[in-house]
Amino acid sequence: MSLARCANGHMFNSKKYGNTCPYCDISLEQNLKADVPKAENRAEDVEKTMPYWDEYEGVEPVVGWLVCIEGAQRGQDYKIRSEKNFIGRSEEMHIQITGDNCISRRNHAAIIYDPKNRNFILKSGDASGLVYLNDEAVYSSEELTAYDVIQMGKSKFIFIPLCGIHFEWENDK
Repeated sequence: MSLARCANGHMFNSKKYGNTCPYCDISLEQNLKADVPKAENRAEDVEKTMPYWDEYEGVEPVVGWLVCIEGAQRGQDYKIRSEKNFIGRSEEMHIQITGDNCISRRNHAAIIYDPKNRNFILKSGDASGLVYLNDEAVYSSEELTAYDVIQMGKSKFIFIPLCGIHFEWENDK
């Protein structure tokens, strides 16, 4: 795309509109003459592009991992962050597991780390697929311990905690 600017400051596509500004109908040749008045820039008429600063400050630390030990992603690790981590195949999920179409796209399960109580919880999601913890179906919430085996779809994962009674990230907030 070839951008041009008229004397009034309008930007336009010169390939589409040629040498005539579509906003003020003044050709670029006329803009070069000194007698073309420029538009007044009043504060209320001018819209400025303002930068967007996300409230992201630094790294969100990992509190544990899921490691695939059986299934399409065997050997792949998945980081668990503090609070709720929704699991599914969709890119929108905190933990995205690809390659196993028996895992629901959205909210197959959730792993929650409660930093106040320093514990991990596995919850069954609102999807149709079941979640198993150490070969037992999870229907509500179950507390996780180190090296628990979680099964979703045709995949199995081992749970590895980092945070808990022995370690916790400093809360600098």
